[in-house]
Amino acid sequence: RVFEEESFSTINMDRDASLRPLLTRPTKAFAVPSMFTPGDEAFENLRTKKVLVVGAGGLGCEILKNLALSGIKNIEVIDLDTIDLSNLNRQFLFRHDDIGRGKAETAAAFIMNRCKGVTVIPHKKPIQKFPDSFYRKFDIVIAGLDNVEARRWLNSTLVNLIKYDEDGDFDPSTIIPLIDGGTEGFKGQARVFIPPFSSCYECSFGTLTPPTAVAMCTIRNTPRIPEHCIMYVSQVLWHKLTSFTSADEYSLSTEETNAIELDTDNEQHLLWIRDRSIERANEFGIKGVDLFLTMQVVKNIIPAIASTNALISAACANEAFKIATWSSHQLNNYFMYMGHDGTYSRTFPFEKRDDCLVCGSKPTTYRLDPSTTVKLLITKLIEDPKTKLKSPSIQGEKVLFMSNPVLSAVYQPNLQKEISSMITDGEQLIITDVSLGRRPMKLVVEFEVGAIYIPISETEEADS
Repeated sequence: RVFEEESFSTINMDRDASLRPLLTRPTKAFAVPSMFTPGDEAFENLRTKKVLVVGAGGLGCEILKNLALSGIKNIEVIDLDTIDLSNLNRQFLFRHDDIGRGKAETAAAFIMNRCKGVTVIPHKKPIQKFPDSFYRKFDIVIAGLDNVEARRWLNSTLVNLIKYDEDGDFDPSTIIPLIDGGTEGFKGQARVFIPPFSSCYECSFGTLTPPTAVAMCTIRNTPRIPEHCIMYVSQVLWHKLTSFTSADEYSLSTEETNAIELDTDNEQHLLWIRDRSIERANEFGIKGVDLFLTMQVVKNIIPAIASTNALISAACANEAFKIATWSSHQLNNYFMYMGHDGTYSRTFPFEKRDDCLVCGSKPTTYRLDPSTTVKLLITKLIEDPKTKLKSPSIQGEKVLFMSNPVLSAVYQPNLQKEISSMITDGEQLIITDVSLGRRPMKLVVEFEVGAIYIPISETEEADS
């Protein structure tokens, strides 16, 4: 290391020296006039702000450090993961001795030891397990997550906390801004969501690039690249296992059994998939299957670049500082960075969608043939790029289906019923799903003869 930690920790320095000019001097060119009054009060007000950081990985470590050095004194962090050797090259709050420890608690301890006066409270449980009262206490939430589902849930939860009066006017004090950061190799983005003033995360959900789909018949019959062999083993062959002790001790059936649950963090599971994938690749004259590629396919790993994490986390922390102090206008509202060829960045406002599932004022409308079954309606909700639900429950004047394991058996017979026998033309339905958090989706179903929905799986089979 360039400096010794012990000598660095003894340096007597005013960490807030660079902040005072920003908050105590007039800044007409940048500040929000109605919200910012320069002076000691603005400086002290910054210290009282509470910020929640979700994720203590590559982005989270950088964000925590930046917040602590930006005058934020009250931070809480959520992360379920434990520290792995592969994290140490970029998640700089961790050391070799920390391997196996929780990321949240280790990061919190490191920040508090290095930045005296900063309080970081760690949490190690799913974000869905916290009550609304937990989220209400924060002034800002920053997401450094690595999956879309968690972002959707967090966004929906924060929007659901906004309170409205009888006239439909919202209470500004109940709005909790969400700052979302994400990186993918040399690409990254930072976004600021302050609904109802701006769009929310769900407004842009339909623009996400869908994963490249490969027809199952190609994977089963005519694999062409190493990834196809790995997908076949992990998606088809794995489900035929009847017992599994290690990568070399196992038994297979000719039929699907689903007896062994795949653990993508289990080394023996990954080695078995690699070995069987090599065998299949050899059958078709394909080369290139190795353990790293197997992990990339099975775990959907995208290489993380430390410099990209640093840049995006700096943007997130900068936006948090601006919102906490109003000493400058916040990002409006989407910052995109692409570092493959030089450093290109772009900022643009992502508009609100009136039919957004979370913050929109208009319900989503489906036009379906009256003969459409409830099961097919559920399939459409799951496959629709604008909704991408997981296991939706549906009810209108009647309950069509409940996905709760206890209740699903009761409503199982409804799956084969035609929707016209259970709802009226133009009826508004309420859809709940784990992806939407505690905020339900409104769906209007209009009958149109001939508007028959064909599931994606059937479309792929027809194309192949």
